[in-house]
Amino acid sequence: MQKKRFFVAVDCEGVSCAVGKPGGTLGESDNYAFVQRQATCEANAAVRALYDAGAEQVIVWDNHHSGINLDYLMLDKRCDILSGSGHRGRFPTIDDTFGGVLFIGYHSRDNTATAVMAHTYSSLTYQSYTINGREVGEMEIDAAFAGLHGVPVIFVSSDDITVSQAKDAFPWAETVATKVSLSHNSALSKHPLRVCEEINAAVTTACARLEEMRPFTFTEPLNVEIRFKRMDAAQTARLTDRHGEPFALTDPFTRAGTIASIRNLL
Repeated sequence: MQKKRFFVAVDCEGVSCAVGKPGGTLGESDNYAFVQRQATCEANAAVRALYDAGAEQVIVWDNHHSGINLDYLMLDKRCDILSGSGHRGRFPTIDDTFGGVLFIGYHSRDNTATAVMAHTYSSLTYQSYTINGREVGEMEIDAAFAGLHGVPVIFVSSDDITVSQAKDAFPWAETVATKVSLSHNSALSKHPLRVCEEINAAVTTACARLEEMRPFTFTEPLNVEIRFKRMDAAQTARLTDRHGEPFALTDPFTRAGTIASIRNLL
């Protein structure tokens, strides 16, 4: 292990037994308190595997919703914790000294049929994100932020459909399927404790394969198309292209433009 710093990025929708509430968000779900504990446990399984493999610093990034979700006292005390919101971009403080990023509990992108709680960043705001003609979700966008620094995605855990999307984008990464998606608000989950065991084992394997991991990047400049769920949101969105001009309104719900870098997207 040449680079001994790692980022564990933690969302909540993709963890074992997490399901949404019809008409509401995950935070309004009856089992959200459990989801918070399980997200912590799944992150911790990855953290311990990283330290056992020789890591010297592991940052756990709590990035669901407001960035205040995990039970921090349950995390391995050796790790550092990034929480809260308001910072610009993704993976704050990342640089080329990191050996990899790991995605725990991420979810499928918008327009993914039957995928549990599929959306991209905001389930209330967006219908889809397309970059360079390819529909993408949070995994690809976050991975591209890490890729700016040459840092690869080495591991992904989530539901079966999200894992399939991860394998398409990052075929080198190790993965664990936590559950089988049945609908937007239902899934057949593995037992939470078994999922943690599988994550620990898969991250251990990923650490042994670090030389095979590759950064994920987009060809620059980036042609971006964002489709909103509301016409007023599309019309008032403050999006500017690489020349400082507002994104074009290509139809009542869609804005499109060309940006210089993924840094200019969020």
